[in-house]
Amino acid sequence: MDLVRPDGVRWVPEHHSGDGVLVLAGSGGRVGVERARLCASRGCLAESIRWFGGEGQSVGPWAVPLETFVDRGDALASESDRVWIVGTSFGAEAALVTAARAPEASGVVAFAPSDVVWAGYDPAGAERSHWSWGGAPVPFVPVDQDDWGTDALPHFLPVYERSRRMFADRVAAAVIAVERIADVVVVAGGDDQVWSSAQHAENIRRRRAEHGADTVVVAGAAAGHRTILPGESVVWGGSTMRRGGTEAADRELGARAWTAITALLATP
Repeated sequence: MDLVRPDGVRWVPEHHSGDGVLVLAGSGGRVGVERARLCASRGCLAESIRWFGGEGQSVGPWAVPLETFVDRGDALASESDRVWIVGTSFGAEAALVTAARAPEASGVVAFAPSDVVWAGYDPAGAERSHWSWGGAPVPFVPVDQDDWGTDALPHFLPVYERSRRMFADRVAAAVIAVERIADVVVVAGGDDQVWSSAQHAENIRRRRAEHGADTVVVAGAAAGHRTILPGESVVWGGSTMRRGGTEAADRELGARAWTAITALLATP
């Protein structure tokens, strides 16, 4: 079924397991149709929405109200026993920061995650937090724009690593309070060329451990930014950039990630 306002899809399983899943794609702005459908095949009531670029939304991934995700989570919760948020890249950042503020979320599956909130830049070049909460910007780490490089295929990994060092005084306020989330699965490729998702995943695991919370970490040294779950197609859309990995490595990581994910989901 198609959703409107926000634009998206909802997959209704034949036998509802009791789990609801909200799927959030990354900076490409697409609707995660295949991943939502895959979750529905496990008995989940599954949705994926466009969270920017739609009617009445921010034109890009900045100043996005976290209430957008809370509202969809509430809709799923009205028909489910548990609600999971499954996000990739910027969508993983959204999933973690939302669940840290919305105790109704049962857990998060974060592919290529970030442990901090980052800045976005609007068409005028103004620096904006990716997210807002209650109308106020969520604290963020700026991204250094002085040296984006001149390659035809942009390489953002060194940009994010440099930005974290340059704006070290902003990191503590921007760290996501992942210890507030009941269950967390992080999936990261060691060859991610967008940002250091493997290090971010370790930061998330360590912070949760310091608060007595376990984290499921699924990592693959040769995988890149885009994990491919069983039955999913290779995604070719989105911004042009280096993402790292190979299809084989990304699929191998996806197979192990799916095993970890399904172990947490209810049986229909």
